[in-house]
Amino acid sequence: MRLLGKLAGGSALAALVATAALAQDGAGAKRPVAASQPAGGPAVVPAPAAPAPKPASEAFTQAFPTTAQPVVQVLPPEAPTVQTWSLANAAKLVAAIEGIGAEGLDPKDYDLDPLKTAIKAGPSAELNQIASQAFAWLVEDLRDGRTPMEARQQWFVVDPDRDVSRTGDVLAEALASGDIAGTLAKLNPTHPDYARLKAELAATPASAVAKRKLIRANMDRWRWLARDLGSQYLITNVPEFQLRLTVRNKIISTYRTIVGKPGRTATPQLAETVEGVVFNPTWTVPQSIVKGEGLGAKVLANPGWAKANGYVGTKSANGTITVVQQPGRGNSLGLMKLEMPNEHAIFFHDTPSRHLFANADRALSHGCVRTERALELAMTMAILGKGATKDEAVTIANSGKYTKVALQKPWAAYITYFTMASDINGELATFKDIYGRDTPVLASLDKPRVRNRSAIPTSEVIVIEDDLKDT
Repeated sequence: MRLLGKLAGGSALAALVATAALAQDGAGAKRPVAASQPAGGPAVVPAPAAPAPKPASEAFTQAFPTTAQPVVQVLPPEAPTVQTWSLANAAKLVAAIEGIGAEGLDPKDYDLDPLKTAIKAGPSAELNQIASQAFAWLVEDLRDGRTPMEARQQWFVVDPDRDVSRTGDVLAEALASGDIAGTLAKLNPTHPDYARLKAELAATPASAVAKRKLIRANMDRWRWLARDLGSQYLITNVPEFQLRLTVRNKIISTYRTIVGKPGRTATPQLAETVEGVVFNPTWTVPQSIVKGEGLGAKVLANPGWAKANGYVGTKSANGTITVVQQPGRGNSLGLMKLEMPNEHAIFFHDTPSRHLFANADRALSHGCVRTERALELAMTMAILGKGATKDEAVTIANSGKYTKVALQKPWAAYITYFTMASDINGELATFKDIYGRDTPVLASLDKPRVRNRSAIPTSEVIVIEDDLKDT
């Protein structure tokens, strides 16, 4: 099975890796690749038992260390973070609130009239409290997003910004410098799309109410993520059906994707960490298929058919049947998957049904993200992650054997949902709301700001039984 002859020969893969390497941070030492897996064995690397999947917060914050100090969100009158406001600084805060519409937020949310009244009365404890609280609300919305968790459907991202830019610290910086607006502006997302949406909002007339709301909703979605996505990362916009390999906000390569069908198999929104690349993966068939659809009985009763389709079935003493599909072109995961531990069992992988990438609507999977040119992506990740050289990656991919390559430098991976964003051609575009996730976000913009809101996702965690059968 020589799948990578032309690719490894240099032009496509070599150019891609070279381009990414030029933009990438300095690389560390190479880690050894894992041994191959015996045929028929469970879908794990033959090494000490792997730990249970990490919670999203633990996996993601590997790439984004945070402080151990508490986050200051509520500022009661006695709190030490309620600091003294001069009349000059309070006036600057009024100006910042009055101009906050440029960031897609609403001045009415920040007690502007009480603040103006307190300023007229002169310096006082009341002015300190009102100004500090209004400033804290601005920080929360600019840093974390205005949309409450209950309006963020299937949103499970752990945003490190609450720890990195603690409310009290930001307040202290603003008052010490006197640069109220400038300090708040430092909270804005650094991704170029945020600035682009902001410019589009400024250019959109007030009469275009629906468009302005859509822009504001998607600006807020950027605030739900980390302010800085990191130096290198994968990011996929689910409604666009595209994946980007990005280094220092420069798109190195793009890949069409197939994502989850609407409903319980819809792809959730995550920020996780790719820890390794699995070449020639096995697939342990879920019991919903083994038992529920009778695959286990069919495999045991028809060994010739099972072998032809790569299935190995075993029956335990208690009668439970386990079915593992062996590596090969017909494997449901294709020829690679990216190891990305998370409680949803979501990851990026190949597919044997590559003809589906030609479809315009590619919401077809059971939740995981299938990726075109998957071997190119896998080899690029393995090489840039210093898990293998180019020659080693080619040899492993062509071996036909299960091999997991651990990455020396894990990559952040973002699964996002933007209905207005830059497309892969660099043009600002709108995308079909395939899961209906805009509706609650847009509705929240018409409601008063939720105060003292939770940062804990409220959506149900749906464990994906991935891509059982191709459409």
